[in-house]
Amino acid sequence: MTTEPTGLSGGALQARIDELWDFKDPAASESRFRGAAGDASTMSEQDILMTQVARALGLQGQYAEGLEILDSIRANGDDDLEVAARTRLERGRILNTRGDRDEARSRFQAAFDRATSAGLENLAVDALHMIAIVSPPDEQLIANERAIALAKTANDPRARGWLPSLYNNTGWTHFEAGNLDKALKLFELALDERLKLDKPREIGIARWAVARTLRAQDRTEDALAAQRELKGFNAAAGIFDDPFVDEEIGECLLILGRSEEARPYFAKAADGISADGWIMANEPERIARLRELGGAT
Repeated sequence: MTTEPTGLSGGALQARIDELWDFKDPAASESRFRGAAGDASTMSEQDILMTQVARALGLQGQYAEGLEILDSIRANGDDDLEVAARTRLERGRILNTRGDRDEARSRFQAAFDRATSAGLENLAVDALHMIAIVSPPDEQLIANERAIALAKTANDPRARGWLPSLYNNTGWTHFEAGNLDKALKLFELALDERLKLDKPREIGIARWAVARTLRAQDRTEDALAAQRELKGFNAAAGIFDDPFVDEEIGECLLILGRSEEARPYFAKAADGISADGWIMANEPERIARLRELGGAT
Protein backbone atom coordinates (compact mmCIF):
# COMPACT_ATOMS: atom_id res chain seq x y z
CA MET A 1 0.00 0.00 0.00
CA THR A 2 3.00 2.33 -0.25
CA THR A 3 1.64 5.43 -1.88
CA GLU A 4 4.67 7.72 -1.88
CA PRO A 5 8.06 6.99 -3.44
CA THR A 6 11.14 7.48 -1.32
CA GLY A 7 13.91 9.84 -2.37
CA LEU A 8 16.33 6.94 -2.10
CA SER A 9 15.42 3.45 -3.28
CA GLY A 10 14.97 0.81 -0.60
CA GLY A 11 18.45 -0.65 -0.99
CA ALA A 12 20.11 2.74 -1.26
CA LEU A 13 18.31 4.03 1.81
CA GLN A 14 19.26 0.96 3.83
CA ALA A 15 22.86 1.41 2.72
CA ARG A 16 22.69 5.02 3.92
CA ILE A 17 21.29 3.86 7.26
CA ASP A 18 24.13 1.34 7.63
CA GLU A 19 26.64 4.07 6.82
CA LEU A 20 25.26 6.43 9.46
CA TRP A 21 25.17 3.89 12.29
CA ASP A 22 27.92 3.45 14.85
CA PHE A 23 26.38 1.26 17.51
CA LYS A 24 29.31 1.94 19.84
CA ASP A 25 28.40 5.65 19.77
CA PRO A 26 24.60 6.00 19.66
CA ALA A 27 24.74 9.71 20.55
CA ALA A 28 26.84 10.53 17.50
CA SER A 29 24.61 8.26 15.41
CA GLU A 30 21.55 10.12 16.64
CA SER A 31 23.06 13.42 15.53
CA ARG A 32 23.87 12.06 12.08
CA PHE A 33 20.38 10.65 11.61
CA ARG A 34 18.75 13.91 12.67
CA GLY A 35 20.84 15.75 10.09
CA ALA A 36 20.04 13.22 7.37
CA ALA A 37 16.32 13.36 8.19
CA GLY A 38 16.41 17.14 7.88
CA ASP A 39 17.89 16.78 4.40
CA ALA A 40 15.47 14.04 3.28
CA SER A 41 13.74 14.65 -0.03
CA THR A 42 10.44 12.95 0.89
CA MET A 43 8.37 12.51 4.03
CA SER A 44 8.67 8.75 3.81
CA GLU A 45 12.46 8.94 3.75
CA GLN A 46 12.40 11.40 6.62
CA ASP A 47 10.15 9.12 8.67
CA ILE A 48 12.41 6.13 8.08
CA LEU A 49 15.49 8.07 9.17
CA MET A 50 13.66 9.32 12.26
CA THR A 51 12.94 5.73 13.30
CA GLN A 52 16.70 5.38 13.59
CA VAL A 53 16.86 8.51 15.74
CA ALA A 54 14.40 6.74 18.05
CA ARG A 55 16.55 3.63 18.07
CA ALA A 56 19.64 5.66 18.94
CA LEU A 57 17.77 7.31 21.80
CA GLY A 58 16.70 3.92 23.10
CA LEU A 59 20.31 2.77 23.14
CA GLN A 60 21.12 5.81 25.26
CA GLY A 61 18.36 4.93 27.74
CA GLN A 62 16.18 7.83 26.62
CA TYR A 63 13.13 5.64 26.19
CA ALA A 64 10.38 8.22 26.57
CA GLU A 65 11.88 10.53 23.97
CA GLY A 66 12.41 7.65 21.56
CA LEU A 67 8.81 6.50 21.91
CA GLU A 68 7.58 10.06 21.51
CA ILE A 69 9.38 10.32 18.17
CA LEU A 70 7.79 7.08 16.99
CA ASP A 71 4.38 8.41 18.05
CA SER A 72 4.95 11.55 16.02
CA ILE A 73 5.80 9.82 12.76
CA ARG A 74 2.93 10.47 10.39
CA ALA A 75 2.83 6.94 8.90
CA ASN A 76 2.25 5.12 12.16
CA GLY A 77 -0.64 3.38 10.43
CA ASP A 78 -0.50 1.25 7.32
CA ASP A 79 -0.45 3.84 4.54
CA ASP A 80 3.31 3.22 4.11
CA LEU A 81 4.16 -0.36 5.01
CA GLU A 82 7.89 0.21 5.33
CA VAL A 83 7.47 3.07 7.76
CA ALA A 84 4.80 1.09 9.60
CA ALA A 85 7.14 -1.91 9.89
CA ARG A 86 10.06 0.21 11.04
CA THR A 87 8.11 2.14 13.67
CA ARG A 88 6.88 -1.09 15.21
CA LEU A 89 10.33 -2.70 15.01
CA GLU A 90 12.01 0.23 16.76
CA ARG A 91 9.21 0.53 19.31
CA GLY A 92 9.73 -3.13 20.11
CA ARG A 93 13.47 -2.62 20.54
CA ILE A 94 12.93 0.25 22.97
CA LEU A 95 10.33 -1.71 24.93
CA ASN A 96 12.63 -4.72 25.12
CA THR A 97 15.58 -2.64 26.31
CA ARG A 98 13.27 -1.08 28.90
CA GLY A 99 12.31 -4.55 30.09
CA ASP A 100 8.82 -4.90 28.58
CA ARG A 101 9.50 -8.15 26.72
CA ASP A 102 5.91 -9.30 26.22
CA GLU A 103 4.79 -5.99 24.78
CA ALA A 104 7.94 -5.83 22.67
CA ARG A 105 7.17 -9.23 21.20
CA SER A 106 3.77 -8.09 19.95
CA ARG A 107 5.41 -5.11 18.25
CA PHE A 108 8.00 -7.30 16.58
CA GLN A 109 5.25 -9.59 15.31
CA ALA A 110 3.39 -6.58 13.91
CA ALA A 111 6.61 -5.38 12.25
CA PHE A 112 7.14 -8.84 10.71
CA ASP A 113 3.58 -8.94 9.37
CA ARG A 114 3.91 -5.55 7.68
CA ALA A 115 7.39 -6.22 6.34
CA THR A 116 6.23 -9.51 4.88
CA SER A 117 3.20 -7.87 3.27
CA ALA A 118 5.49 -5.30 1.64
CA GLY A 119 8.10 -7.86 0.54
CA LEU A 120 10.75 -6.21 2.73
CA GLU A 121 12.93 -9.24 3.37
CA ASN A 122 15.59 -7.50 5.42
CA LEU A 123 13.08 -6.04 7.86
CA ALA A 124 11.18 -9.32 8.05
CA VAL A 125 14.33 -11.21 9.04
CA ASP A 126 15.27 -8.48 11.52
CA ALA A 127 11.83 -8.72 13.13
CA LEU A 128 12.02 -12.51 13.36
CA HIS A 129 15.46 -12.33 14.96
CA MET A 130 14.06 -9.92 17.55
CA ILE A 131 11.06 -12.19 18.16
CA ALA A 132 13.55 -14.96 18.96
CA ILE A 133 15.43 -12.74 21.40
CA VAL A 134 12.32 -11.94 23.45
CA SER A 135 10.72 -15.39 23.24
CA PRO A 136 10.85 -18.06 25.96
CA PRO A 137 13.68 -20.58 25.43
CA ASP A 138 11.37 -23.27 24.05
CA GLU A 139 10.19 -20.88 21.32
CA GLN A 140 13.51 -19.27 20.44
CA LEU A 141 14.59 -22.09 18.16
CA ILE A 142 11.38 -21.92 16.12
CA ALA A 143 11.74 -18.19 15.52
CA ASN A 144 15.45 -18.45 14.73
CA GLU A 145 14.94 -21.35 12.35
CA ARG A 146 12.20 -19.40 10.55
CA ALA A 147 14.56 -16.45 10.26
CA ILE A 148 17.37 -18.66 8.92
CA ALA A 149 15.07 -20.21 6.33
CA LEU A 150 13.88 -16.77 5.20
CA ALA A 151 17.40 -15.36 5.05
CA LYS A 152 18.69 -18.33 3.02
CA THR A 153 16.04 -17.88 0.33
CA ALA A 154 15.97 -14.07 0.31
CA ASN A 155 16.72 -12.08 -2.83
CA ASP A 156 17.85 -9.09 -0.76
CA PRO A 157 21.56 -9.49 0.05
CA ARG A 158 21.04 -7.48 3.24
CA ALA A 159 18.56 -10.12 4.42
CA ARG A 160 21.03 -12.88 3.57
CA GLY A 161 23.61 -10.94 5.57
CA TRP A 162 21.69 -11.85 8.74
CA LEU A 163 22.80 -15.48 8.46
CA PRO A 164 25.97 -15.31 10.60
CA SER A 165 24.12 -13.56 13.43
CA LEU A 166 21.24 -16.01 13.18
CA TYR A 167 23.57 -19.01 13.22
CA ASN A 168 25.32 -17.50 16.24
CA ASN A 169 22.08 -16.81 18.14
CA THR A 170 20.70 -20.27 17.39
CA GLY A 171 24.02 -21.78 18.40
CA TRP A 172 23.82 -20.14 21.82
CA THR A 173 20.27 -21.38 22.29
CA HIS A 174 21.51 -24.94 21.69
CA PHE A 175 24.57 -24.29 23.89
CA GLU A 176 22.41 -23.20 26.82
CA ALA A 177 20.24 -26.30 26.34
CA GLY A 178 23.31 -28.54 26.42
CA ASN A 179 23.09 -29.50 22.75
CA LEU A 180 26.79 -28.88 22.22
CA ASP A 181 27.24 -30.75 18.93
CA LYS A 182 24.46 -28.72 17.33
CA ALA A 183 25.85 -25.54 18.85
CA LEU A 184 29.31 -26.22 17.46
CA LYS A 185 27.97 -26.87 13.97
CA LEU A 186 26.06 -23.59 14.01
CA PHE A 187 29.03 -21.63 15.34
CA GLU A 188 31.16 -23.11 12.56
CA LEU A 189 28.53 -22.05 10.00
CA ALA A 190 28.58 -18.55 11.51
CA LEU A 191 32.37 -18.50 11.21
CA ASP A 192 32.20 -19.60 7.57
CA GLU A 193 29.82 -16.72 6.83
CA ARG A 194 32.00 -14.23 8.72
CA LEU A 195 35.08 -15.33 6.79
CA LYS A 196 33.31 -14.49 3.51
CA LEU A 197 32.86 -10.90 4.69
CA ASP A 198 36.50 -10.52 5.81
CA LYS A 199 35.69 -8.49 8.92
CA PRO A 200 38.34 -9.37 11.54
CA ARG A 201 36.41 -8.33 14.64
CA GLU A 202 33.34 -10.37 13.66
CA ILE A 203 35.57 -13.29 12.64
CA GLY A 204 37.18 -13.14 16.07
CA ILE A 205 33.82 -13.28 17.83
CA ALA A 206 32.83 -16.31 15.77
CA ARG A 207 36.13 -18.06 16.47
CA TRP A 208 35.69 -17.41 20.19
CA ALA A 209 32.27 -19.12 20.17
CA VAL A 210 33.73 -22.19 18.46
CA ALA A 211 36.56 -22.39 21.00
CA ARG A 212 34.20 -21.86 23.94
CA THR A 213 32.10 -24.79 22.76
CA LEU A 214 35.17 -26.99 22.47
CA ARG A 215 35.88 -26.31 26.14
CA ALA A 216 32.29 -27.19 27.04
CA GLN A 217 32.76 -30.47 25.18
CA ASP A 218 35.78 -31.22 27.41
CA ARG A 219 38.11 -30.79 24.42
CA THR A 220 40.26 -28.53 26.56
CA GLU A 221 43.53 -28.81 24.66
CA ASP A 222 41.74 -28.01 21.40
CA ALA A 223 39.96 -25.09 23.04
CA LEU A 224 43.20 -23.72 24.46
CA ALA A 225 44.94 -23.95 21.09
CA ALA A 226 42.00 -22.22 19.40
CA GLN A 227 41.96 -19.36 21.92
CA ARG A 228 45.73 -18.89 21.65
CA GLU A 229 45.41 -18.76 17.86
CA LEU A 230 42.60 -16.25 18.23
CA LYS A 231 44.77 -14.07 20.49
CA GLY A 232 47.42 -14.04 17.76
CA PHE A 233 44.82 -13.35 15.07
CA ASN A 234 43.49 -10.36 17.02
CA ALA A 235 46.96 -8.96 17.51
CA ALA A 236 47.79 -9.32 13.80
CA ALA A 237 44.52 -7.58 12.89
CA GLY A 238 45.21 -4.68 15.25
CA ILE A 239 42.26 -5.58 17.48
CA PHE A 240 42.40 -4.69 21.17
CA ASP A 241 43.52 -7.36 23.60
CA ASP A 242 40.21 -9.12 24.23
CA PRO A 243 39.74 -9.92 27.94
CA PHE A 244 37.21 -12.64 27.10
CA VAL A 245 39.92 -14.50 25.20
CA ASP A 246 42.22 -14.12 28.23
CA GLU A 247 39.45 -15.44 30.46
CA GLU A 248 39.02 -18.54 28.30
CA ILE A 249 42.77 -19.19 28.12
CA GLY A 250 42.85 -18.97 31.90
CA GLU A 251 39.91 -21.35 32.27
CA CYS A 252 41.52 -23.90 29.95
CA LEU A 253 44.85 -23.73 31.78
CA LEU A 254 43.06 -24.09 35.12
CA ILE A 255 41.27 -27.23 33.93
CA LEU A 256 44.61 -28.62 32.76
CA GLY A 257 46.11 -28.07 36.22
CA ARG A 258 48.30 -25.14 35.17
CA SER A 259 46.98 -22.60 37.66
CA GLU A 260 50.18 -20.56 37.94
CA GLU A 261 50.34 -20.19 34.18
CA ALA A 262 46.66 -19.21 34.19
CA ARG A 263 47.08 -16.47 36.83
CA PRO A 264 48.20 -13.58 34.57
CA TYR A 265 45.43 -14.36 32.08
CA PHE A 266 42.81 -14.20 34.83
CA ALA A 267 44.30 -10.92 36.09
CA LYS A 268 44.10 -9.36 32.61
CA ALA A 269 40.58 -10.71 32.14
CA ALA A 270 39.46 -9.23 35.47
CA ASP A 271 40.80 -5.80 34.55
CA GLY A 272 39.21 -5.84 31.10
CA ILE A 273 35.85 -7.40 31.88
CA SER A 274 35.31 -5.21 34.95
CA ALA A 275 35.11 -2.26 32.55
CA ASP A 276 31.85 -3.71 31.22
CA GLY A 277 29.15 -1.97 33.24
CA TRP A 278 26.51 -4.62 32.54
CA ILE A 279 28.71 -7.47 33.75
CA MET A 280 29.76 -5.51 36.82
CA ALA A 281 26.09 -4.91 37.68
CA ASN A 282 24.78 -8.37 36.86
CA GLU A 283 27.71 -10.76 37.36
CA PRO A 284 29.81 -9.32 40.21
CA GLU A 285 30.71 -12.82 41.37
CA ARG A 286 32.33 -13.49 38.01
CA ILE A 287 34.61 -10.48 38.40
CA ALA A 288 35.39 -11.43 42.00
CA ARG A 289 36.36 -14.95 40.93
CA LEU A 290 38.59 -13.68 38.14
CA ARG A 291 40.34 -11.33 40.52
CA GLU A 292 40.88 -14.13 43.04
CA LEU A 293 42.25 -16.47 40.40
CA GLY A 294 44.40 -13.64 39.10
CA GLY A 295 46.06 -13.26 42.46
CA ALA A 296 44.38 -10.08 43.67
CA THR A 297 44.50 -9.62 47.41
